[in-house]
Amino acid sequence: MNPTCEPLVSIVTPVYNEEEHLEECIQSILAQSYSNWDYVIVNNCSTDRTMEIAQAYAAKDSRIRVHSNEQFLPMLANHNVAVGQISGDSKYCKVVLGDDLIFDDCLKKMVAVAEQHPSVGIVSSYQLHGTVVRSAGLPYTQTLVSGREACRSFLRQDVILFGTQTSVLYRSDLVRARNPFYVESNMCADFEVCFALLRDFDLGFVHQVLTYSRPRPGSIGSVTSDTGATLGSLLEILQTYGGQCLNEGEFEECLALQVSEYYEFLGRRLWVERDRSFWEFHRRVLDQAGVGFSRLRVARAALGAFIALAATPRALRERIGRLSARRRWRSRQSRGVIAGFDSGRPAARPPAVQGGELRGGNSE
Repeated sequence: MNPTCEPLVSIVTPVYNEEEHLEECIQSILAQSYSNWDYVIVNNCSTDRTMEIAQAYAAKDSRIRVHSNEQFLPMLANHNVAVGQISGDSKYCKVVLGDDLIFDDCLKKMVAVAEQHPSVGIVSSYQLHGTVVRSAGLPYTQTLVSGREACRSFLRQDVILFGTQTSVLYRSDLVRARNPFYVESNMCADFEVCFALLRDFDLGFVHQVLTYSRPRPGSIGSVTSDTGATLGSLLEILQTYGGQCLNEGEFEECLALQVSEYYEFLGRRLWVERDRSFWEFHRRVLDQAGVGFSRLRVARAALGAFIALAATPRALRERIGRLSARRRWRSRQSRGVIAGFDSGRPAARPPAVQGGELRGGNSE
C-alpha cells in the first residue's frame, strides 16, 4: 500500500498498573511497517509507573497521546473511554491491551484486507496466545467470510474466527456509531460486539499470526473464566444473536451443548466450591436465561466427573487439588468483580488483579 494514501488507524490501549509490559506493547506499535496511525494510552488511575512510562513515550512521538481518567473506572467502562478517544479522521480502530503486543505487519496486513473488501466491518487473523495459535481452520485461500457465517461458526464451535480485542481491527465509523461500544454487563463483551457488528457486515481474515496475548493466571479474565462467569455471558450471546445466524435445529443443538457444558463445569465445582455467592450467581444466570437451575443435574454431572476419574485415583487427586488451589487464590476482591458485572454496579479497584485485560473462553 502506498504510504501517501494510507487511511488513518487510531490505536488505543486501556491500562491499569501495567508497568511490567507496557513498554513492550508501545514498542510493538512503534515498530509497525504501517506508518499512518495515532495512538492513545488511557490510564485508569494506575498506582505504579504506568503513567510515567506512557508520558515518556508521548514526549518522544507526537503520534502518541496519554489520557488519564480522573477517577478509577470498572474495566469495561475504561475500555469504552479508550475507544471514545479515537480520531474523528480515522478509518480504522485497533485496540491493543497493555500486556499484549502486535507484530510488525499487523496494521499493514489488516488494513489491506479491509480496503480490498468494503463490506468488511471487522478484520481478524491468527493469534498467538502464549504458545498456542488460535483461529486456525479457515481455508487459506479465503480472506472474506460473511458475518452470519462467522457467527454461526463461533456458536457451533467449528472455528472461532474472532478473538480478544487485540486480535481484531474495527471500522472506526462502526465504533463511533455504537455507544457504549462494549456492553459493560457482559464479561465476553469483546465477543458480543463482534456479533453485533457482524449482523450487517462481513469479516475479513489474514492468514498470519499478527497479535500476541499473554496468559496471566491472576487477570480478571482468568478469574471470571475460572468462576464460570464467561459461561453465562456466552449463553446470553447465543440467546441474543443465535436466531440471526442459526436455523431452529442448530439453535437448539447449540443451546443444549452450552447448557451441558455449563452443568459439567458446575458438577466439577461441586466437589470443591463451598462459597454461597458462587452458587447464587450461577442460579441467577441460569434462571435469567430461561434454562433454570437444577440441583439434580449438578449432582449428576458431579457424579459423572467422579466416575470418569475414579479409575485413575492419581488423576482424580490432581484434578481436585488443582480446583482447590484455584479456589484459594481467588480473592474476595476478584469475586467482587464478578458481582459487579452481575449487579451492574461499579467494580471495586482491584489492587492485585490486572484491570486492562479481557479474555474469552472457559477454564476449569
